[in-house]
Amino acid sequence: MLGSKYSLACALITLMSGASSVSAFAPAKSFVRQSLSTLNAEAINDNVSQTEDTKRGKVMTFSYDMSMEPKYEKPTYPGTGNGLSGDEGEYDVIVIGSGMGGLSCGAISAKYGDKVLVLESHIKCGGSAHTFSRMHNGGKYSFEVGPSIFEGLDRPSLNPLRMIFDLLDEQMPVETYTGLGYWTPEGYWRFPIGSKQTFEDLLMERADDGPKAVAEWNALRNRLKTLGGSTTAVSLLNLRQDPGFLATTAGSLPFVLTHPDVFLDLNLTFDSLHKTVDQIVTDPFLLNFIDTMCIFCGFPAKGAMTAHMLYILERFFEEGACYSVPVGGTCALGDTLVRGLEKFGGKIQLNAHVDEIIVEDGRATGVRLKNGKIVKANKAVVSNATPFDTIKMLGTEQELPSEVQTWKDELGKLPRHGAIMHLFIAIDAKDLDLSHIEDPAHLVIQDWDRSMQDSQNLCSFFIPSILDKSLCPEGKHVIHVYSSGGEPYEPWEKLKPGSEEYEAYKEDRAQILWQAVERCIPDVRERVEFSIIGSPLAHEAFLRRDRGTYGMAWAAGKGAPQSGLLSSVIPFPFPNLKTPVDGLLRCGDSCFPGIGTPSAAASGAICANTMNPVGKHLDMLEEASKRDPMYKFLNPGFLGRVYQPLVEGMTPSTELKVEESQQA
Repeated sequence: MLGSKYSLACALITLMSGASSVSAFAPAKSFVRQSLSTLNAEAINDNVSQTEDTKRGKVMTFSYDMSMEPKYEKPTYPGTGNGLSGDEGEYDVIVIGSGMGGLSCGAISAKYGDKVLVLESHIKCGGSAHTFSRMHNGGKYSFEVGPSIFEGLDRPSLNPLRMIFDLLDEQMPVETYTGLGYWTPEGYWRFPIGSKQTFEDLLMERADDGPKAVAEWNALRNRLKTLGGSTTAVSLLNLRQDPGFLATTAGSLPFVLTHPDVFLDLNLTFDSLHKTVDQIVTDPFLLNFIDTMCIFCGFPAKGAMTAHMLYILERFFEEGACYSVPVGGTCALGDTLVRGLEKFGGKIQLNAHVDEIIVEDGRATGVRLKNGKIVKANKAVVSNATPFDTIKMLGTEQELPSEVQTWKDELGKLPRHGAIMHLFIAIDAKDLDLSHIEDPAHLVIQDWDRSMQDSQNLCSFFIPSILDKSLCPEGKHVIHVYSSGGEPYEPWEKLKPGSEEYEAYKEDRAQILWQAVERCIPDVRERVEFSIIGSPLAHEAFLRRDRGTYGMAWAAGKGAPQSGLLSSVIPFPFPNLKTPVDGLLRCGDSCFPGIGTPSAAASGAICANTMNPVGKHLDMLEEASKRDPMYKFLNPGFLGRVYQPLVEGMTPSTELKVEESQQA
């Protein structure tokens, strides 16, 4: 959520590892998942028991065996569509899902010249970057349901999502702010962005030993300086998963030659950040801060990739850095990408649920919609769904390549983060004094000695209407409160939505969310116009996220399954975007570079690049480099053109070449 995490080291290993191949937020009452007896009992017991004693330093992941659920069925939230729309047709590229990854892939593919169709099960685009509205006493109130903290969207920046907007020549208005509020056991404080000195002043004020904390912070920055500095040597938009990356990243060669130590830190890039932090940092306040910065990727420093911290270390303390609130809500992110998609001839169909990916002679050739219609893909099918849902879309009856079963088994058992609880509050702001806060976004921590993955310990609340007055009537505010992604799903699936037991459990689990807002607005419950509790069942049904998960949870330190040839040597924590099925690729937050809106968007760009010849990719990078002086480094220049003839025949890779597959 906070930004992208990448470096030259990430780029190198990514490509090397890939060289191998409004009745508001209540779930449908008719949906009841299969009984627990059909699931892996041992995994389920572990899922629940680990949340009962969440000591600091504990890393939590949740596991299920998706082979127990072979059919692709999704619970749906009332008013979000029945999935029965969608027309037959023939396209070059079909993208399943309109999250940031899917829309970025579709829009950039269309810019490359492909005939693109994006299919979305929901009636709105954007995936988790979503907004819903409710009418109350004649006024419209709009709420976020997913990410809410964005950096680098206000102007050209190293945020890959902003880069994609600029590449598509699309604008998205934002309001800005310069800090993140913290409500901790010690009281309130504010993390300032856009000033190195102001942050050091905070350390001097809050740390047990201010000068020591400042020294440790700067020592950490210096230790990771080479890796962090490489963010302006190569960007995620330069990447592709085939030998063509030698040409598209050639512009980074001068940096490599002058910073050879970047290769010594290749393992460090993907290793758990805590290993480096624990060697340098001892101050409790600083350790706590680092953990909270990491938790947006799902893990604290223990479990988070070192790469996650690089962007923060390098960019958050530059003069002028700020957070952004998209005007009109987070849905503006998806709307902006859709404009780019349609500008270049692409098409999106909403309420069009994909039941099955069609495979013929080992190649993905199209999809079968829920309404029975078939849409053909001449070039590729790209799944922006989770890996857990993608494997189910291959079905159990069609003939598949022999390697697919192992791939399905391994991806289906990937660990994931837990579910999320939501609380949406509309309040009367008459005589409400918020002068004690400066920002709309806040973190609330109950106990530093408990895990930050514990959904009853850490949560966030967001009051976007402080800056964007269009989200609710004058004199009101909208507040979105959400837990960390560690809410266990199992207690919820035993309950029947709408039952007294279910409603009571919702109220009980949401108390911590109410209490979080009360830290800032003590009389919030007296000010309520209306409120809505979103359970994991609602999160799952509304956002089409299996079991309401926050995302894939492969803790840093070892290579993930299906992550490429070098995963046994270098701990690359993401499965390949390619699959054993020719012409089938993946993108989204389960692919490199991981969880977060900018990262998911970048995965879509990498996927689109991979499907096109390196010459087109180089042309696009050259065009992008002219958009703003900030983007000059995107162009590999002369070196890229030197490498081009050496790799051109290998791009796109064989399994994506339509002509060769048709001849075969």
